[in-house]
Amino acid sequence: MDPGLASTGWGVIDFANGRFSYVAHGSIQTGPQEQRGDRLVFIHQSFDNILETYKPAEAAMESLYFGKNISSAMAVAEARGVLLLALSKKGLPVLELTPHAIKKAVVGVSRAEKKQVQEMVRLILGLSQSPKPDHAADALAAAICAAHTGSLAHTGSLAHSGQHR
Repeated sequence: MDPGLASTGWGVIDFANGRFSYVAHGSIQTGPQEQRGDRLVFIHQSFDNILETYKPAEAAMESLYFGKNISSAMAVAEARGVLLLALSKKGLPVLELTPHAIKKAVVGVSRAEKKQVQEMVRLILGLSQSPKPDHAADALAAAICAAHTGSLAHTGSLAHSGQHR
């Protein structure tokens, strides 16, 4: 998962017998004209629907990281809280991963560019094109990273990514 108030990326993969399989990905979008509380409710409801649809066994989430955009820290933290609540209500374990760890696992370089991550996700999952939006690609990358660490060894793994207001 890639949490954010404006855009929350999510991705679902299967990882079995050392092989990755793409399942689904997407993004939960909210608008700045909406009240913050309403946006959080929408994220929770949408994410809960995703959990009901795909029934993942585990989840991976990009950890909170703010290099240049510290002003969005509160909004992202609130979105993360809503997602963690939904996962906890389902009893799903969550692995939190740093952006550098995700990039290192997927690309081999901890300071990889977004386009490099997207291309490697495409190759690893055997997709015809890079997943869009980039928040969803980040979520799929988090799931791949977690699988590399041995933490998401079950099928139906979900990941969420995002540091976006």
